[in-house]
Amino acid sequence: MSEDKLYDVAIVGGGLAGLALSIQCAKAGYKTILFEKEKYPFHKVCGEYISLESWNFLEDLGVPLSQMNLPILRRLHVTAPNGKLLEQELPLGGFGISRYRLDSMLADIARQNAVQVVEETKVTDVKFENELFTIQCSLFYVQSKMAAGSFGKRSNLDVKWKRKFALQKANKLNNYIGIKYHIKTKWPEDLIALHNFKNGYCGISKIEDNKFCLCYLTTAKNLENNNNSIEQLEKKILCINPYLAKIFTESEILYKSPLTISQISFAKKSQVQNHILMIGDAAGMITPLCGNGMSMAFHGSKIAFEQIDLFMQKKIPRWQMEQDYTHNWQKQFGKRLKTGRIIQRFFGSILLTNLLVSILKFFPSLTKKLISLTHGQPF
Repeated sequence: MSEDKLYDVAIVGGGLAGLALSIQCAKAGYKTILFEKEKYPFHKVCGEYISLESWNFLEDLGVPLSQMNLPILRRLHVTAPNGKLLEQELPLGGFGISRYRLDSMLADIARQNAVQVVEETKVTDVKFENELFTIQCSLFYVQSKMAAGSFGKRSNLDVKWKRKFALQKANKLNNYIGIKYHIKTKWPEDLIALHNFKNGYCGISKIEDNKFCLCYLTTAKNLENNNNSIEQLEKKILCINPYLAKIFTESEILYKSPLTISQISFAKKSQVQNHILMIGDAAGMITPLCGNGMSMAFHGSKIAFEQIDLFMQKKIPRWQMEQDYTHNWQKQFGKRLKTGRIIQRFFGSILLTNLLVSILKFFPSLTKKLISLTHGQPF
């Protein structure tokens, strides 16, 4: 095996978790390669809210958040389809930044730290044999001592490897679509809102450059019942909620067409597959209404790096690295994901959503508890 094709760490997928892991590995002196099927910068379907628990971690990676004048989000509004409003202060708070900007910045930091960032390249398979991984692309391959999968919500590799969640029949947790816009509108800078509608919910919060992220999740069936027309879905279903009707009629949409993603699954996933450490959404995806998937991606990358570092220093064997990573990941995120799945079931039925928002209005301590269960502490 030629030295130029052998790496210490190979990462498949250049989203938040993959980029953050690559930077940590490179800073520790490991020869690192990262594969991304798109070309930076590019837009992704994402709520673009990050809990402040990630602030110090991102600055340590090299993202100059303190110099960027980003909106700090301190308040949460949740509305029911009937217009009932729940207001709550966010115990920790968060900030807004687009994936377009953040992913691009992290990719630049990765390159500055000597990560080999391979763009516009799709990985077709990863195989493990004789203590080495072979990462196969259409035109070439490389090998590595360690491999991590950070390829998002669902990929060709999930299907190829027959991961359990990818084989499940459509159900209430695995057949969602996400739709996102950037908009210009009148909206408080410190407020994030989740507006519910039949079989879905829509989030809005400020990002950089006086723009706002408007992103919603709904079932594939909901779109199908509206002739697979996003415009019809928004007019007939989303805009029944008076808050959403106001946003859609009074805002300037900055995209020529909405950004979409399908087959989103919140089902349980394994954290290790074929000896590959899964990070980010590939390890487990929290429901967007809990608003903290981006911080989970960062924290998960740190948990993975800690185990990879021990393994690469020959302080622990591979089996222990895999076992400890799974244990530590579950300890940190297991309860969050379970809480998210429970909450998700309430926000599908119009009747249940209207009832839950009405009840939570009278129990602010319960609302605060639910928020704390889906957020962590600074790491």
